[in-house]
Amino acid sequence: MLDVPGQRTPTRHTPAARAQGGLLVLGLFVALLFGIELVNAATFHALNRTFGLRPRSADGLLDILTFPLFHASLGHVISNALPLVIFGFIVFMSGLRVFLTAAALSWFGSGIVVWLIGGWGITVGASGLVFGLFAFLLVRGFFNHNWWQIALSVVLFLAYGGILFGVLPSVAGFVSWQAHLGGAMGGVTAAVLLRPRPVPQGRTPNRMPEI
Repeated sequence: MLDVPGQRTPTRHTPAARAQGGLLVLGLFVALLFGIELVNAATFHALNRTFGLRPRSADGLLDILTFPLFHASLGHVISNALPLVIFGFIVFMSGLRVFLTAAALSWFGSGIVVWLIGGWGITVGASGLVFGLFAFLLVRGFFNHNWWQIALSVVLFLAYGGILFGVLPSVAGFVSWQAHLGGAMGGVTAAVLLRPRPVPQGRTPNRMPEI
């Protein structure tokens, strides 16, 4: 690609480039979830018995890597897809490293808690990832001392805060509150690890604003 004199060449660091990348990554991931569900449904959800998370079993440790990709029904996928795109996109706007860190810790946090204290059934679904990204967005502004991020967390809480009841033990046995709780713990952990480090006196941080 040739640079045109007098014009700035778009890079992956610009907000527009980040927005495009976020839509692409989240769109492909959600498409993957729907594709897996179509195959899973064709096998009468037999794949859940292979790749779903089985608590406190040696094989279940490997299931931590796969269980968010599988769901109990098409409706289950749909219920996770919209908040996953919304929260994931907002997190992605802070950069790929931030997104991957928050997503990975939410994913593994959800799986580890389910493996440790989950019920005796098989757990599937990406809702732990959703809770993790949401929790990350709710608390990161306080760790970053960023008023824009705090204001955004207030808006998100007013719009979606009701889902936080999902981290409490539920009378509905088919809802894995353990996955929700573990994902939220992972999201908070990501916010702590990604908080900005103190800048040495006399130096100015070279960072673009994050939302």
